[in-house]
Amino acid sequence: MANEMNNRQAYFNYHIEDKYVAGIVLLGTEVKSIRDGKLSFNDAFCLFDDGELWMRGLFIASYSHGTANNHIAVHDRKLLLNKKELKKIQGRLKEKGYTIIPLRVFFTDKNLVKVEIGLGKGKKLHDKRETLKARDVEKEIKRYLK
Repeated sequence: MANEMNNRQAYFNYHIEDKYVAGIVLLGTEVKSIRDGKLSFNDAFCLFDDGELWMRGLFIASYSHGTANNHIAVHDRKLLLNKKELKKIQGRLKEKGYTIIPLRVFFTDKNLVKVEIGLGKGKKLHDKRETLKARDVEKEIKRYLK
């Protein structure tokens, strides 16, 4: 899909155990910038505040054709999930080492912007090395099969 941005670093740095699809509260110019692919996941993470899930650190560049009402590039954005999912995620976060990471941003068939978030644990250095080795092996196999 052309209008889909993935957070490749998330899969390298975390073991993703559960995935959820959430809506996101955006301004009009933010949607236009996302459609243009002007989005960066660097330093993006999710946190709970007063029982609501928020995404912090997601960079959405200012819209090039925007007016004085253009959005701020980095600010907290509310994520929309139902109460049952929020309670489930909050329960898992209380366990040691779990965090919520944005995995991808995409458009639905109805042109709504959605965020896929993952509940995961951070990888240790040796786990990251294993990931790199597996990736190299896959490249070698593909090279021999061609």
